[in-house]
Amino acid sequence: MLDRAGGGPLGQQLARQVRRRITDGTLADGDRLPSTRALAAELGVARTVVEQAYAQLVAEGWLAGRRGAGTYVATAAHLAGSPTRTLRPAPDRERLVRLDAGTPWTDPRQAAVWRRAWREVGTARRPAGYDDPRGLPELRAALAGRLARERGLDVDPEDVRVTAGTTDGLRHLLAVLRPGAVLVDDPGYRAAVATVRASGRAVVDHPALAPVRDLAGCAAAYATPAHQHPLGPPMGGAERLDLLAAARAADAVVVEDDYDSEFRYDVAPIPALASLDRDRVGYLGTASKTVAPSLRLGWLVAPPALVEPLDGFRRVTHDTAAWPVQRAFLALLRDGYVDRAVRAARRVYAERAARVADALPGIGPVAGMYATLELPPATTVAAHAALRRAGFDLTLLADLCRTHVRTGLVIGFGGCTDTELDAALAAVRSVL
Repeated sequence: MLDRAGGGPLGQQLARQVRRRITDGTLADGDRLPSTRALAAELGVARTVVEQAYAQLVAEGWLAGRRGAGTYVATAAHLAGSPTRTLRPAPDRERLVRLDAGTPWTDPRQAAVWRRAWREVGTARRPAGYDDPRGLPELRAALAGRLARERGLDVDPEDVRVTAGTTDGLRHLLAVLRPGAVLVDDPGYRAAVATVRASGRAVVDHPALAPVRDLAGCAAAYATPAHQHPLGPPMGGAERLDLLAAARAADAVVVEDDYDSEFRYDVAPIPALASLDRDRVGYLGTASKTVAPSLRLGWLVAPPALVEPLDGFRRVTHDTAAWPVQRAFLALLRDGYVDRAVRAARRVYAERAARVADALPGIGPVAGMYATLELPPATTVAAHAALRRAGFDLTLLADLCRTHVRTGLVIGFGGCTDTELDAALAAVRSVL
């Protein structure tokens, strides 16, 4: 189904859906696609929409046209001139090991600390009514200290707001910004794009890693400066200054998603962009990568001019993280669990990053808990098929693109074992 209410251009949506059906094995090598006329009639769209989607997929190498015979799926074997073959049925997605870029490694030796934190929640005195919409005062104080110590961000507890995760904090900022579009890297974080569109704002696609020098017409720019998601490099000093200058000129806000800055193992963590201009940058942090995504807890440091409307919005909507979760995370911070978890995970990620770099020479910079390998379209299809046959699934780089199409694999190595990672890398190497 195509989303006419805000899912982006219909041709791009159709191309994305066809691409996904090829990579998950629903469409096999050599399968014939419906004619543009027939598919347009079935979907209730103009024929040009289907033609644009097919042309894009042919250019990317996913499809091939045969004069007088129609359009067919073209995987690596077909493109190379090998006899047409049918791919084996795709394994059950539930049984595949998901090499997710956002799933962290957790130290099983720390389970007792986790249980102790929740026991403390059970004995704590709960609020009589709705709790402080800004978040627990003790937690905000602990977070302010951590931001100063770890991110070079000098803030008071009064500046920190507790959220139910990064996208929750982004949604709150979008609710109080002036009207206007939001610039987002392309490729970039899908959840951020969906959150912006759900707020009723337009998304401006900006080529990832290119400097941002013009924010005319935009109310904000969403960025991941410490570790561009998904391509990897940090934003350079000159590019940071360019972005801030553009935001000042357009009276826009920069939303900094600092999602995994703790996990640098080549250099010290890069200071937060917000440390350069607190008036212009809204800072978003998360516990998803240090503790668990399911905790659904994050924090927000808003530009001072937005604090009052932000608090008013949260007060009216009762929109803040659950009190038990805040209490548990406070205990984890106080008892040193978070610091120990970061140190242990950093060692594991450094070792796994070295495995990835050894197995895949020429891969781009590896930081955090994933690496992105850009590949030609046909090689991407073959590598993804090999991974699925070996029992793995991962995100395709093309799935994170909107206008500026790039192809390759996003290989997460947090939520798997060393043995599983080695097997997945061997599957990728088998087609390179």
